[in-house]
Amino acid sequence: MHEDKARELYEQAREAWATEQWQVAADRYEELLGHLPDAPSSAHWWYDAALAHKFLRNWDKAFTLGREAAARAPRGEGDPAFWNLGIAATVLREWAVARDAWTGFGITLPEGEGEIFGSFGICCVRLDTDSAHEVVWAVRLCPTRARVVSVPVTPGRRFGEVVLHDGEPKGERTVDGRGHSVFDEILRFETSDLPTHTVTVSAGAASDIDALETVFTQQGYGAEPASSFEFLCACCSEGSREQTRSVHAGTQQVSAAAPVDEIPELLDTWAAAGPERSWADLAIVG
Repeated sequence: MHEDKARELYEQAREAWATEQWQVAADRYEELLGHLPDAPSSAHWWYDAALAHKFLRNWDKAFTLGREAAARAPRGEGDPAFWNLGIAATVLREWAVARDAWTGFGITLPEGEGEIFGSFGICCVRLDTDSAHEVVWAVRLCPTRARVVSVPVTPGRRFGEVVLHDGEPKGERTVDGRGHSVFDEILRFETSDLPTHTVTVSAGAASDIDALETVFTQQGYGAEPASSFEFLCACCSEGSREQTRSVHAGTQQVSAAAPVDEIPELLDTWAAAGPERSWADLAIVG
């Protein structure tokens, strides 16, 4: 390819990138790489082409181009080419490639093959919804997958589902002096079969609400009082916030996640263990 043509394609790719025309940017980079796959700057071109397809959610292309980018990146130095490949490989459940990508980035994984189930700490995930900006707590299973341990109030979202999140934090939640990153959800990786219910409970003391949560968590389920949910605008949601747990006595609504045939018994167990505990108006919401 003539140098002038190569420069033209590159400039077109960058112009498209600046205006977030991801498909155009990817097309120009791929045309350029079709002629100059191993040029001195090709590692950056491969990376940008793969990243554009990630933004487009074209995972097959992000995976294919991402492998080329990672093959030209230094291992063990935190190069983002490995991170983006790890995400694409995880979406496609290409576990061998995902494991190699995370290792190439410099992350130590639990030994084994196939799907990764590790202990990567607690994080927050901003759910990908049309209008709301609900941030839920989640346990990280790998660098990009996390299991939701909140009971979401967003319709259609559930406790226990596995989400795939981005790698760049967009905000922070601080609890008891410890910061937890907030990541944007990319997609729902696995659904949950635990439906969400609402129930009205009466509690004589705040500790009764703590006990209710314990009854559910001991069975691997979830329960959260409405007072623990805080709706934030997009700007505030992406900022850093100090978060305190708010639990109080009295009559209040609780969101709970458990099988339909088990939840009445769990509520009865809780109510029977305290003198001022009762529940009513149990309803399934999603």
